[in-house]
Amino acid sequence: MVRPGEKIPVDGEIIEGKSTVDESMLTGESVPVEKETGEEAIGGSVNGEGSLIISIKKTGEETYLSQVIKLVKEAQESKSKAQDLANRAAKWLFYGALAAGLLTFVIWLSLGYSVSFAITRMVTVLIIACPHALGLAAPLVVAVSTSIAAKNGLLIRNRASFENARFIEAIVFDKTGTLTKGEFGVMNIAASSPYTEEEILSLAAAVEAHSEHPIARGILKSAKERQLSIPPASNFQSFTGKGLQGVVDGKEVMVVSPGYVRSENLSIDEGQFNEWSAEGKTVVFTLVNGKIAGMIALADMIRETAQEAINKLKELNIKSIMLTGDNAKVAQYVGDKLGMDEIFAEVLPHEKSDKIVHIQTKEGLRTAMTG
Repeated sequence: MVRPGEKIPVDGEIIEGKSTVDESMLTGESVPVEKETGEEAIGGSVNGEGSLIISIKKTGEETYLSQVIKLVKEAQESKSKAQDLANRAAKWLFYGALAAGLLTFVIWLSLGYSVSFAITRMVTVLIIACPHALGLAAPLVVAVSTSIAAKNGLLIRNRASFENARFIEAIVFDKTGTLTKGEFGVMNIAASSPYTEEEILSLAAAVEAHSEHPIARGILKSAKERQLSIPPASNFQSFTGKGLQGVVDGKEVMVVSPGYVRSENLSIDEGQFNEWSAEGKTVVFTLVNGKIAGMIALADMIRETAQEAINKLKELNIKSIMLTGDNAKVAQYVGDKLGMDEIFAEVLPHEKSDKIVHIQTKEGLRTAMTG
């Protein structure tokens, strides 16, 4: 059994229960995914507000998360080509120096000089000819440059990648948590008469204060940022996949999904709803005593520093590409806002390396990725 708010421990199949699951750490999907009986649950994702009973299908190294970690480890075990070349050259030069030293010893001895004289000449040749400088040069340069980079906030794990960084022609960005903050924020509010936008947000926050859902946290945070008073809610109820309900100032307030609104045949501003949905925003509706009082559009908030980074890359003629597991609408909205050159959406973690290879081979670009 996986209780509300708990992390799903291993890969399995849901055999009982219904809930929303936050898979952003694994897939990049910023909106929690609705899960029910018969669907797959991935180890490492976080369960939402419902209880789930899961039949374990994979454990240990077979789990999805372990497979992703294995890919990362393989990448990190690669060595620097420059250092390998220097080490090989140093190895053969060492044998050459050793042979030259022994030859020197034999020649001086055969010419009739003393053993001590011949040894002195042999050691001199060995010290001069031995390639210790070549063997030490590459590690010393790596150590110094790694130290300088660390002081500037860069931790170097792969030397080959570090050496090739100067040739980069494209940088691929993950979206959730990299270009965006990985948390919801209120982007738009539409209020129906006689309510104001502030009243809609305040009523929604009163009910959402009882929930730990990412959308609830986004509404609550936005209400606090606007310094709105949040009245207490009583008789709180949660309906998995539909929304929340509570009594606020004697009025029955519900914050519900578009699916609930459709099932109840409630009239909404279709034009506004479709416009926000097309931008990849998640829209929820606030109902007061069964009637629609307004709707709130939320989205994963873009980092303030992301735009600056993309602009600097453009100045360096480096192509900016987004590679995300999130849905295409959300990816397009964020990509358009930031001016990304190319967007790949709905890509799972194990498929991301394939996309990198595609960019490197099909587009012929030297590529780096940040996520």
